[in-house]
Amino acid sequence: MKLYSGPLSLFSRKVEIALHEKGLPFEAEYVPFTQDGGYEPRHPAVLAANPKRQVPVLADGDVTLFDSTVIIEYLEDAYPLPPLYPKGAAARARCRQLELDADEIFFRPVINLLYRTESAPADPQLREQRQREAQKAEAALRDHYARLEKLLAGRDHFCGAFSAADIGMFMTLHYSLRLNGPRLDGHLDLAAWHSRVGARPAFTRVTAEIATADQKLSHPLQP
Repeated sequence: MKLYSGPLSLFSRKVEIALHEKGLPFEAEYVPFTQDGGYEPRHPAVLAANPKRQVPVLADGDVTLFDSTVIIEYLEDAYPLPPLYPKGAAARARCRQLELDADEIFFRPVINLLYRTESAPADPQLREQRQREAQKAEAALRDHYARLEKLLAGRDHFCGAFSAADIGMFMTLHYSLRLNGPRLDGHLDLAAWHSRVGARPAFTRVTAEIATADQKLSHPLQP
């Protein structure tokens, strides 16, 4: 099994955590990446497999897939133990919806913080615009933190037992914190969940790899 991944790709790292949680051996090939140039030139295997031209791409025998959600669902079907989704149609649908929330709703304001690891632009107007967008993003993230706190409601995990929803939510929150987003002060359940999930071996391994990649690839954080 081979995973084409990005050293700082949130969605690639999601898949890596799922693979580690399932105990599946895999070869990770990290495509070229710089903070200022992105993923150019694109890796030919990624271009051949994904019309979106993005990692992650998983090759497992004669199966080649892109998109982190599709890949994790494939891993669940092909390698069901240990499970990353609950039993029952309703519970599984709720879990999938929470993972979609992490990727497409919770993550949306995080996008406006990504510039903080790039080199500062020379144009002062662009710097000011980015900072204004970041302030709005931080306000939105505080609202998301409060919403997630209610969703947890004292539970250990978002879907009862540990699941793909926890992987998605953790990674989005991790990137918010990594980019100097709002802290978790006042969100006791969310902070406890973050610490508990983050202590799992798959998560400690991947977050350490992200920190190492940050040291090599990221510029000092902008305000």
